Amino acid sequence: MKKNVLIPLTALLLLSACSSRYHTNQDKAPLRAPTELEMQDAKVTNEPKSVSAGRPYTVLGKHYAPMSDEKGFTQTGTASWYGRKFHGYYTSNGETFNMFDMTAAHKTLPLPSFVRVTNLQNNVSAIVRVNDRGPFHDDRVIDLSYAAAYKLGYHLQGTAEVKIEAITIDRKNPRLTYVQVAAGSSMENVQALAVQLSNKFELGTPIAFEDNLYKLRLGPILDDHTAQKVLQTLQEGEFNKAFLLYTEYEL
Repeated sequence: MKKNVLIPLTALLLLSACSSRYHTNQDKAPLRAPTELEMQDAKVTNEPKSVSAGRPYTVLGKHYAPMSDEKGFTQTGTASWYGRKFHGYYTSNGETFNMFDMTAAHKTLPLPSFVRVTNLQNNVSAIVRVNDRGPFHDDRVIDLSYAAAYKLGYHLQGTAEVKIEAITIDRKNPRLTYVQVAAGSSMENVQALAVQLSNKFELGTPIAFEDNLYKLRLGPILDDHTAQKVLQTLQEGEFNKAFLLYTEYEL
């Protein structure tokens, strides 16, 4: 008889750039230059963060933990760009990549977020919307869309030294934190665990049905200190794969 098993959630698995899902092995520039309209700075808005894209993940054997808040973030390093190979495919937060949009990929910034990227060689800047993960090369800090790289003037050489500065606006809602504890195929088992954890931590236990699994979360938790204590307690017990989720809306 097949048993219903309750399992800790694994980290989000991202496909690397060499994945066979793409129609070509080598990235290429588009057949035309971006227009002035396409190269206008991204409009900064106060968007809710993607819950799924905030999970820890592992690519090429390296572990990444996305930030919960980009406020005050700055970084310098090498930028690259991506274009035709990825055009029309999904980004890490479920949108469709368009090489003529002013967007970018970053390993750990919340998705979506907005940053000002400045080419340190010519001092040209652009505001882009970060909606993807990457680049998964140790010597690069951000991947810009072809349009953004064109605006910064490094589309021909492929890379440039840049400065990244996060742009934030005041949130309408406070940030809420949840701990994603476990997932299982049996609703009854997950509900039983929810009762146990609710009594232990005195927190809500929302259950979401995603990817054919019932996923148990604890929260919402309003402060980081409490969230970290709950997470540590769970990880020191039987839920060593538990992780934090951040959102501006109750789950």
